[in-house]
Amino acid sequence: MGLLDLLTETPQSGEALARALGVSRAAVHKEARRLQGEGFPVVVDRKGYRILPGTPLPHLFRPQGRLGQPYRYLGRVGSTQDVLRAWAEAGAPEGALVLAEAQQRGRGRRGRPWESRPATSLTFSLLLRPKLPLPTLGLLPLLAGLALWEAVGVGGLKWPNDLLSPDGRKLAGVLLEAKAEGEEVAYALLGVGVNVAWAPEGAAHLGEFSSLSRLQVLEGFLLRLEALLPFLEKPEALLARYRQASYTLGWPVRVHTPRGPVEGVAEAVLPDGSLLVGGVRVGAGDVELLGGVRPPIE
Repeated sequence: MGLLDLLTETPQSGEALARALGVSRAAVHKEARRLQGEGFPVVVDRKGYRILPGTPLPHLFRPQGRLGQPYRYLGRVGSTQDVLRAWAEAGAPEGALVLAEAQQRGRGRRGRPWESRPATSLTFSLLLRPKLPLPTLGLLPLLAGLALWEAVGVGGLKWPNDLLSPDGRKLAGVLLEAKAEGEEVAYALLGVGVNVAWAPEGAAHLGEFSSLSRLQVLEGFLLRLEALLPFLEKPEALLARYRQASYTLGWPVRVHTPRGPVEGVAEAVLPDGSLLVGGVRVGAGDVELLGGVRPPIE
């Protein structure tokens, strides 16, 4: 047992913690400072020692389904995706979750860096072992984006899975990395980054629109994702539900693809997860919404 295992959102005295851990008060203080240095949101003041509200400590995190277990809560890491990949290769079960307070090499789609800050950002990776044929894998990022949208109840989705604020700024993103074995998916790593109480310049954070804490967002996402996973076997139903959350469909867009820009009205998301723009199928690219942000389609 360590200091993190005892901390709650209510202050506790150094004396009480020292007694519970069987160490000196000086040792408690030293450990608290070490944890702060690693990015953990430990608060030390005259009232005692506590964790910032909404922090997803393992003993405060209560997933309501099978996803999110087992759980590793870490301080400063390179990337949660890399940590989870190593765990997956070692045999971690579906639902395994890695969450870090700080990432030194956090990344988004297409290898872009993902900025985050301890205590104000939510960055985690979830392991899935879906029995899916490879052509169906393209639906998983859409489903994850939909789960995030349903969990926070704010904004809308830019294809494939960026969560935007009502005024079009980026709130969150999802990164899918997968390993294939033959024609099937061996495992998939869903990396999620949410700006909860802070955002980089030009982006938005959830605190502008909602009082949800990091812990509430995490638990809500896992619950919604588990409820939506069966829709991978019902693409038409999934895409109908995705359409309700979309800031992209029915709107003029410019998609920057490896082969150059494609411009036109975003007409539909196809059963493989690709986007139909002006009659052209786009499998991957960055969407630019032209003419502002439209409300999600009813």
